[in-house]
Amino acid sequence: MSVVVPVYNGPALETLADRIESVFSASGHSYEIVFIDDGSPDPRTWEALQRLSREREHVRAVQLTRNFGQQAATLCGLREARGDVVITMDDDLQHDPAHVPLLLAQAEHDVVIAQFPQKEHHILRRIASAGKGWFDRIIIGTPAGLRLSSFRLLRRPVVDAVLLMRTPHPFLPALLFHVTRDVVGVPVTHSVRAAGRSGYTLRKLLATFSNLVINNSSILLRAAATTGIFFAGVSFALAGAVIYRKLVHGISVLGWASLFAAIMLMGGLLLVSVGIIGEYLIRIIENVEEKPTYFVRGRSK
Repeated sequence: MSVVVPVYNGPALETLADRIESVFSASGHSYEIVFIDDGSPDPRTWEALQRLSREREHVRAVQLTRNFGQQAATLCGLREARGDVVITMDDDLQHDPAHVPLLLAQAEHDVVIAQFPQKEHHILRRIASAGKGWFDRIIIGTPAGLRLSSFRLLRRPVVDAVLLMRTPHPFLPALLFHVTRDVVGVPVTHSVRAAGRSGYTLRKLLATFSNLVINNSSILLRAAATTGIFFAGVSFALAGAVIYRKLVHGISVLGWASLFAAIMLMGGLLLVSVGIIGEYLIRIIENVEEKPTYFVRGRSK
């Protein structure tokens, strides 16, 4: 059994390792802990992981060359993991290792995801999470009532299948739902962060959201096409009305301001559509180039 922990300036790595070891020592399961240092700017993070690896036989650590993001770091951990069952969790103790047995109790399923009735996040983060959950249901088809979380259990066949898919902009939940629909949730409590601040800045949250929307769906292209068709229909109808009034009733239609506004609206829509298509093309090119999702600088064992 493997526990994969992406780390970014981990505030309490030794405490986390102690709690994980306590859980598995009590259960009698064989296990390993795989820490992935996702380019932490604080050099003490890698030093702490190296020390844990030297002092504890069950701990291994991998250091990435820079910060590739939680999704890429987790994929690296999945590739390094050796267990038949893999558990992923955060490094800030908000995911309590004491809840791991609750996930293991449902291990007959392909994927088991921890559900947090109440998260210890600030209000804006909770609002953003709720909005993203709505998109999750639309784009990747998460079942109603199931909330995604990075605290989860994956069986080995699912891990192997996910690792077959190569993308420079991974969004792990979308990959999981592409592999299997045997996914269940287990309610657990969300703990207060041990120390420090979350590494998920607004920029990183938007980048993760763009990976969901652009790399795992064509929803923006379809929305742009639908909007274009709608406004084209409205434009043709208005043009027909103007021509009819001119030919039949001889009414000269004024309205340069409204015409100018309509032209600006259509121009804006065209520019937005071109930008969306350009973003898709950029990511298609990156996929064709087969850029690795991450690079490893070193390993502790």
